[in-house]
Amino acid sequence: MMYKTKSGKRSVYVLIASMAVFAVFAVAYLLVSPNFFPEKTYYIYVYPDRDFDRLCHELEDSAHCLFILPFIKMAEYLKYPDNMKTGRYAVTSGMNNIDLLKILRRGTQKPVQITFNNIRTVEDLADCLSGQLMINGEDLTALLGNADYCAGMGFTPQTVAAMFIPNTYEIYWNVSAENLLRRMKREYDTFWTDMRVEQAGEIGLSPVQVAVLASIVEEESAATDEYPVIAGLYINRLKRGMPLQADPTVKFALGNVSLQRILKEHLTVDSPYNTYLHTGLPPGPLRIPSIAGLVSVLNYRKHNFLYMCAKEDFSGRHNFAATLDEHNRNAERYRAALNRRGIR
Repeated sequence: MMYKTKSGKRSVYVLIASMAVFAVFAVAYLLVSPNFFPEKTYYIYVYPDRDFDRLCHELEDSAHCLFILPFIKMAEYLKYPDNMKTGRYAVTSGMNNIDLLKILRRGTQKPVQITFNNIRTVEDLADCLSGQLMINGEDLTALLGNADYCAGMGFTPQTVAAMFIPNTYEIYWNVSAENLLRRMKREYDTFWTDMRVEQAGEIGLSPVQVAVLASIVEEESAATDEYPVIAGLYINRLKRGMPLQADPTVKFALGNVSLQRILKEHLTVDSPYNTYLHTGLPPGPLRIPSIAGLVSVLNYRKHNFLYMCAKEDFSGRHNFAATLDEHNRNAERYRAALNRRGIR
C-alpha cells in the first residue's frame, strides 16, 4: 500500500482549489465578456407565445452569439424562460449575457418608429399599423367601429378617422390597441392647438369638419399646390349654401374610388355622403387627411371660384371657374377628352 506525503496532499488540495477558482473565473468571464456581435444593431421581437428556444436560435443565427450555453444557463438561473416579456429589444455588438438578460427581464424596449400616410379607410389603417406593431388589426378595427368607445374619445365611427394625424411616431412595439388609440388622441390634441381651433372657428368649421373637407380636397387632386385653391372653392360653396357637388363623395358613396367617369346615374346614389343630393359636409372623412390637407383648409386661398373640372390633358390638375358658363366650357373639353380615350 502506498501513502501520500503531507506535501503531496497539499499539492492535490491546491490543484483542486486552483481548478475551482479557474472555473469560477471562467464562468464569470463568459457572463461578462462580449458575447453578441451583430454587424449592426439587431432587434429581437418577443411575441406573446414567449418561445425561449426560438429566441436562442435567433440569437445564434442573427445576433451572432459566440457561446449560447452560458446565456441559456444564466437565463435559467434567473428564471427568465418562464417570465419572458413581450417587446422589441436591441442587441448591440459587444453586448454580454448579463446586459442582454437585464433588458429582457426588465422589458426595457427600444421604441419603433411607425408611419402612416396615404390611408383611405380605418381597415387600411389597422392593416398598416398591425404590420408595424404587435397589435392585432382586428382588435383595432373593432374598437374604431365601436360607437361607445369612439364617443369616449369625442368621435363617432364615421368621424374617428379624423383623430389620426399622419406622421412618424415612436411607440413601443407591444403597445395595446387601447393605449395606441389614447396616444393618437394625444397627438390629435397636440396638433389642434388653440390657434388652429380658432382658425377653424373663423371659417365656421370644427376640427373634425376641417378633416372632412381636407379629405375631399385630397381626393380631388394629387397636386398639393392646388389644395388651398380647392379648399377655398368648397368654402365659397358652403358659405353660399350651395351643395358641394364633389365627385369624390359620390365615389365614396358608391364604394368605388377608382371610378374614372361620373355619370348622371351615379349622382342619384342614396347616401349621406353624396354631396350632389345633400348640402353641407358629409358625415365623416373620405380618407385620413394629411397634415398638408388640414393646413390647406385652415389657410385656404380666398378667391371667387365656385366650380372646378379636371384638365383635359389628364395631368391631374384642374381648371377653375367663377361662373357656370365658364365651368360648362371646361367640362365640355374634359368630356371630349374622355370620349377620345374611350373612357365611359
